[in-house]
Amino acid sequence: MPTVPFFHVDAFTSDLFSGNPAVVVPLRSWLPDALMQSMAAEHNVSETAFFLPVGAGHWHLRWFTPTTEVPICGHATLATAFVLATELGEAGPFRFRTASGQLGVEREGDRFVLDFPANTPRRLSGSQPGLAAALGAVPREVWKARDWICVFDSAETVRALAPDHGRIAALAGSDCAIGPARVIATARGDDGLHDVVSRYFAAAVGIPEDPVTGAAHLQLVPLWAQKLGQEALVCHQASARGGTLWCAMAGERVRIGGHAILYSRGEAMLPGG
Repeated sequence: MPTVPFFHVDAFTSDLFSGNPAVVVPLRSWLPDALMQSMAAEHNVSETAFFLPVGAGHWHLRWFTPTTEVPICGHATLATAFVLATELGEAGPFRFRTASGQLGVEREGDRFVLDFPANTPRRLSGSQPGLAAALGAVPREVWKARDWICVFDSAETVRALAPDHGRIAALAGSDCAIGPARVIATARGDDGLHDVVSRYFAAAVGIPEDPVTGAAHLQLVPLWAQKLGQEALVCHQASARGGTLWCAMAGERVRIGGHAILYSRGEAMLPGG
């Protein structure tokens, strides 16, 4: 029976059982899309990353949630760079060809730093039907980029949210929606350590609450950099697992730094052969 190696990595954390788990699968050639989707469903973590080399220092990278392929993913890109550096002996910098264009990761000390395009949100006027009911709290402001962004008055409110994931999955999109509705809840940090606190809900793509979300911060960092008048932000995603992201605006791009730690390595059995 044919096999492929895999690595289970916790990203945006230095501690096991926190941050956001990703499974990273190095390939020599692409597997059928349906098989990669089945493997992602079997792994049942936020994203499974599949990659293969396309030249020196360059790889082709794709990401799958348990239910669908997604065009961009931060934590699984960080996990892939971590595996390349610590398990496969690659020195970096790392360049990835993806559905969202070329993405980069560099190693800076014990952090891996993503270089991704910013996704600047726009503020919406008027009420947004269903958002408050889905989240169980009324946001002070609602913004929109790829995702809905609900700004609350306090980090405590964000941490205490108990959303109705069915209602979130059923939310209608807007003129700038890309794919199913996903919702970010956010507030200014209140602990003296973090500038920004957030949570991320994406039941429509098989992730009721994503533990730590790089793609969300491509939208949050431009918003909070403007609100707080600072380019560099320390962000905390206040899920049950939790994670920290060191972020900064860099022109029209966002740099997101974080740690990672290996949980397990193994071989996946493939059908056929």
